[in-house]
Amino acid sequence: MNVRVRETAEETRERIARVAEDLFRRMGFAKTAVADIAAELGMSPANVYRFFPSKTAIVATICQRSLGEMGQQAAQIAGAPGTPQQRIAGIYLAILRYHKANFLAERRVHDMVQVAIENNWDTIEGHKEHIRVLVAGVLKDGLKDGVFVPHDPQVVSRLILGAMVLYCHPVLVAQHIDDDLEAGVEATIAFLLRSIEVTRTPLG
Repeated sequence: MNVRVRETAEETRERIARVAEDLFRRMGFAKTAVADIAAELGMSPANVYRFFPSKTAIVATICQRSLGEMGQQAAQIAGAPGTPQQRIAGIYLAILRYHKANFLAERRVHDMVQVAIENNWDTIEGHKEHIRVLVAGVLKDGLKDGVFVPHDPQVVSRLILGAMVLYCHPVLVAQHIDDDLEAGVEATIAFLLRSIEVTRTPLG
């Protein structure tokens, strides 16, 4: 006899968020009502509201999951083999490619991204700090290995973060989607790190 395993509240929340994200992608955030999400799930709108007070709250969960996935990818790259230069460029390439693959393939996704940015500033700031700390750790590795001249990794990682906004902000990435952004990441990181390299990598 098959015994149906009862979902936990967290599993139900995640299922609602994933179905909602799919609808936002297909219909657009503005055109998707909570009733549409509930119908897709086979439950009542009231049941959706038990877990999320609004559509914006659902987007917050999607935002947190996405930032978590990006953070995990970045952490793996930060700890992977390779030169410090390769690893730092790899972190920012992974963020860029995540945005391109998950949020920028369809125009209908843009309004959801905008809602996420406007309503999850603290979460996004936490993600940015996580990336900065990872880069600072790689810079420390470069100092220890004699790749970089003495510098403050906390300061330099913050400068790099500010310089890489074009490649990390989904709205800016969308505006420049027809450009070769991957090449831009590699060229910008090479230019920035050249200022602290013991043996300067030729540019171009």
